[in-house]
Amino acid sequence: MKPPPPRTVRHVIVVGTGVIGTSVALALRQSGVTVHLADRDPDALAQAVRMGAGEALPGTAGRRAAVVIIATPPSTVVEVLADAQARGLGSVYTDVASTKSRILAQAERAGCDLTTYVPGHPLAGHELSGPSAAHADMFTARPWALCPHPSTPPRAVRRVAALVTLCGARPTILTPETHDEMVAAVSHVPHLVSAALAARFAAADEHILSLAGKGLQDTTRIARGAPALWRDILQHNAHPIATVLEAIVHDLTEAALALRTTDPEALTDLLTRGNRGRDQILNVLHPTPTP
Repeated sequence: MKPPPPRTVRHVIVVGTGVIGTSVALALRQSGVTVHLADRDPDALAQAVRMGAGEALPGTAGRRAAVVIIATPPSTVVEVLADAQARGLGSVYTDVASTKSRILAQAERAGCDLTTYVPGHPLAGHELSGPSAAHADMFTARPWALCPHPSTPPRAVRRVAALVTLCGARPTILTPETHDEMVAAVSHVPHLVSAALAARFAAADEHILSLAGKGLQDTTRIARGAPALWRDILQHNAHPIATVLEAIVHDLTEAALALRTTDPEALTDLLTRGNRGRDQILNVLHPTPTP
């Protein structure tokens, strides 16, 4: 039997019942946290409730939640945050958007209370959207970035970190700028590259695709993300993404030139660096245990 959640995180409100919000709610429910849910989409809300993610937030909220989690698209986070703070829904507020600098700057300009707001981002997800794709163990052993403003007191950060731990994740403190540069490289650009490759096959003849193997399926899997949501994410982190994308475009342009001029050395260089990069990814994410 699991121990009860810490006294500081016994009641949580999740605003947004998409795949991430519902997964957070399911993880917290497994840890014994009382969860109330809110969503503008009544069908998504009803499905999340049926899945056991929590109960619908009453029209007139009762006691203040320990933490309010905003699980809505990046462009709506500040609006939802301002409304939730004005209504006094919680003692501390956080979000799960995958961009941080622009949202935090917008929150400051909008007059949101930054002493109770801890921007967050779980480094986990699913290529499918909606509550049906949610599961309670989505965040197990995954990093969860927390990017507080300098004016945010440590007690607020500790409370959100406790929530993150209840979800099975590892809280990681980063500056908003560092976070955005890192996720541009490891999340946002991979999605764009996958989408660009998959787009080549949007009208492909089925006879061509009948020859496709697992490699094509693996490299295009994440291209199934919701276009409107991903457009929002990409626009919120535009400059860091563009910087990484330009470097990749340079490599691919050089590869195309090498193919047209039959320059094997340039191709060998890219392929060799690709081997080293893949090895480094595996070494970091799946380190070999020391005997």
